[in-house]
Amino acid sequence: MSTAHLPAGRTFASDNWSGVHAEVLAAIAAANDGGHSPAYGADPWTQEAHGLLTEHFGSGTEVYFAFNGTGTNVVGLQSLLRPHEAVVCAEGAHINVDECGAPERFLGSKLLSVATPDGKLTPELVDSAITGIGDEHHVQARVVSITQSTEVGTVYSVDEIAALADWAHAHAMYLHLDGARIANAAASLGVDFGAFGQAAGVDVVSFGGTKNGALSAEAVITFRPEADTGLRFIRKQSMQLSSKMRFVAAQFVALLTDDLWLRNATHANAMALRLGVAASAVPGVELAYPVQANGVFAVLPPAVTQALQAEYPFYLWDEATGVVRWMASFDTTEADVDGFAARLAELMDQLD
Repeated sequence: MSTAHLPAGRTFASDNWSGVHAEVLAAIAAANDGGHSPAYGADPWTQEAHGLLTEHFGSGTEVYFAFNGTGTNVVGLQSLLRPHEAVVCAEGAHINVDECGAPERFLGSKLLSVATPDGKLTPELVDSAITGIGDEHHVQARVVSITQSTEVGTVYSVDEIAALADWAHAHAMYLHLDGARIANAAASLGVDFGAFGQAAGVDVVSFGGTKNGALSAEAVITFRPEADTGLRFIRKQSMQLSSKMRFVAAQFVALLTDDLWLRNATHANAMALRLGVAASAVPGVELAYPVQANGVFAVLPPAVTQALQAEYPFYLWDEATGVVRWMASFDTTEADVDGFAARLAELMDQLD
């Protein structure tokens, strides 16, 4: 995918393609100006970030900073599982299709995937995937894992999450939330991201900072006591413990100060909605899913997809159906969106 014709180097490929927010970069630089500081999280920035996250998620919150989403998911799930136990997840879940088998390799646990019409699990769908409880010949389902917002841009309501948590706990299972885009989901619903934690019955959250303007900054957030999880040791053994932790933690301090996380997510969501409205107004273009966060999924003719990708990089989501994915970021501009939509309209018109 060429970026030669994209204004300012911005794309609709992924919110991972965007840069680091200026306030986050400034926080990293400020953490570097203090000379030496204790390593491995025994520094004031890490303590401050812990405190800020606890303000959102509530007392009893434990925080373990990490480098990337896959590592965070693996570490978080490992705190809930033994190798003979399984994770129930949506068929399109990131842990199932975009992590190169890392959860299964490093956890030794099977993923039980479930087809979903909109990327979201329900208690009924989870129940349909579980068999052989108590039978030594079958893996034992132990964790339900959901993604907020989902891989197709839809958003679980707080009540939907709580219903899954209630179901899981009633069946002696845990609920894990992959929150790579948790900020976008919270902004979409007009709630604090803490609403997706223990208040909704979630046991472990993989909290994403990178897609919201940070640099290799993620966190495992658990509401179970360290004595029950061993997360300090799991994180280290999984190579997710940063020696210079202050540079990770300082980014969370920046994101959680003056609601930067919310400003970034609200803007990205607004740009995605603007793009969704513009694209759906183009004759022949159909949205595959409702625009609820910062992703737009549309069905395009192959020729249009190829021509548009040559100028505006983005991903073909499903080759069989022609669904493409466009992601907005904290730095996406109205001009980016309008120029993209205008070019889409031109290419669609040329098909006639």
